[in-house]
Amino acid sequence: MGEKILMKGNEVIAEAALRAGCRHYFGYPITPQTEVAHYMARKMEEIGGTFVQAESEVAAINMVYGAASAGVRAMTSSSSPGISLKQEGISYAAGAELPIVVIDIVRCGPGLGGILPAQCDYFQMVKGGGHGDYHNIVLAPQGVQEMYELVVDAFNLADKYRNPVVVMGDGYMGQMMEAVEFRDVEKIEKYDKPWAACGSEMKRPHNTITSIYIEADVLEAHVRHMYEKYKVIEENEARVDVQNCDGADVIVAAYGTCARVTKNVIKDAAKLGIKVGLIRPITLWPFPKAAFEKYATTPKGFLTVEMSMGQMVEDVRLAVGGRNSVAFYGRTGGNVPAQKDILAEVIKIARGESEGGNN
Repeated sequence: MGEKILMKGNEVIAEAALRAGCRHYFGYPITPQTEVAHYMARKMEEIGGTFVQAESEVAAINMVYGAASAGVRAMTSSSSPGISLKQEGISYAAGAELPIVVIDIVRCGPGLGGILPAQCDYFQMVKGGGHGDYHNIVLAPQGVQEMYELVVDAFNLADKYRNPVVVMGDGYMGQMMEAVEFRDVEKIEKYDKPWAACGSEMKRPHNTITSIYIEADVLEAHVRHMYEKYKVIEENEARVDVQNCDGADVIVAAYGTCARVTKNVIKDAAKLGIKVGLIRPITLWPFPKAAFEKYATTPKGFLTVEMSMGQMVEDVRLAVGGRNSVAFYGRTGGNVPAQKDILAEVIKIARGESEGGNN
């Protein structure tokens, strides 16, 4: 590892992608992620890569589809309304089994919403978002250093499984500045791509990149093949950060900025004699169900904290499987759950005063 450098989250995303071998970026400006495009525009020219500011988000995602079809590492980035416009293309990429990387720096909604941070894209990224039966691999960093690590991982995972990978952070993650330490040599995993449409020189049959299967039985067989792949991903790629959960009175489930706030709540609660654990999903899909199953009966109750009206909480409840109560506390519209308010919810659960529903 080298020296630590103070950098903005969005710029770290772009630098990480370049270090991971991405030389093809297609995007469209939207706050709070536009610095990704700014950085790429400057650096791609310097290193001989491809940068295109497309005419729209729809065009950008289809350019990524085309580049990935040729077997190169390609990326796009956007924020919530722009991601909504890319969903059809993401579905196409999933159906064609293309290794693409999508960055989503989440802002508040619905609709155009505002430019303040949120986590309200969980459903559209984790549950598919586009049409059809498919999954994205979704990575959720909690800070700038981890953002760097996970962007590099995203390209490796995309190639390994021939699948879209999303790195999803809230607006704070994109705009905050923290010290980041880059590796001298990146962990770039090389995968053969005999499926790519990169020229055959008439030495092999032509490759066709498509998600169009007209016959019902043919499409069903293809989807079942994809779900066999998803099963392998669920078995091998779930990532989670578990802290202080053994013997905990209350366990909080949170990711991203909410997890950072919760770490201070753990300290505050300890002063009151309440032991608070944290389960932080790093992969939102595959969801780390095993961690919740392991501690399902440990605390007096769970609390899910999100910058939304409650989306990940549904997966937490499914993972706990009715063996314990799962309360919810969320803020939306660009507001962030405050440390004192999360602590107040924790105290309610510890004292048996919480109803376990949505607050």
